[in-house]
Amino acid sequence: MNLIQIKDLSFDYPTKKETLKHINIDVNQGTFTCIVGENGSGKSTLVKCILGLNKGYTGEIIKPERVGYLPQKSDIQSNFPASIEEVVMSGTIGNNINSIFYKKEDKENAKKIMQELEIYNIRKKCFADLSGGQQQRVLIARALCATKKIIILDEPTNGLDPTIAIQIYKLLDTLKKNDNITILMVSHDVERALKYADNVIELVNGEISFSGKPSDYKIGGDN
Repeated sequence: MNLIQIKDLSFDYPTKKETLKHINIDVNQGTFTCIVGENGSGKSTLVKCILGLNKGYTGEIIKPERVGYLPQKSDIQSNFPASIEEVVMSGTIGNNINSIFYKKEDKENAKKIMQELEIYNIRKKCFADLSGGQQQRVLIARALCATKKIIILDEPTNGLDPTIAIQIYKLLDTLKKNDNITILMVSHDVERALKYADNVIELVNGEISFSGKPSDYKIGGDN
């Protein structure tokens, strides 16, 4: 089952930088798809189109109504003065548009997610006091509170110690296998991503240069 379908997507910024040209992608439910490419290749631009943050594209994007999203670390305030629990619960805001209070089922769901990601016992700690790896776990939990179908992550291991980065990959792999969560991730960490991804999509100058299995992908070579 296709959870995301992108048909002939093209997009131009006014500056003509990071354009997208005739992108066609199918993301199947319960798979781990990794989008790779050099800086400026269009990876983050593509994600923003999928999320509806970039307007004015041509083509078609079919996706679930709710998508969990973890932006690049540079877009996140690491010194945000809120508790882990508050950050995670903020992912349910879209479920409570008619109320200022969290629903009981949202609280129970957030608790289960925090337990699964092993942050429930420290839920009262301040987000700003956490390590980079812990902060990413919290933000993944927040994304899962928005939906348990699909999460989109933009460079989730950027700036993390290699050991912590591997833990994040293993966590995502576990979520896919145990909870059938679809993962679409942008990463520059190609070698490590290939060990966990089911599918790889490479962008070069806004065009797909490769789409297929990791075993068929050649790093830095002709694909």
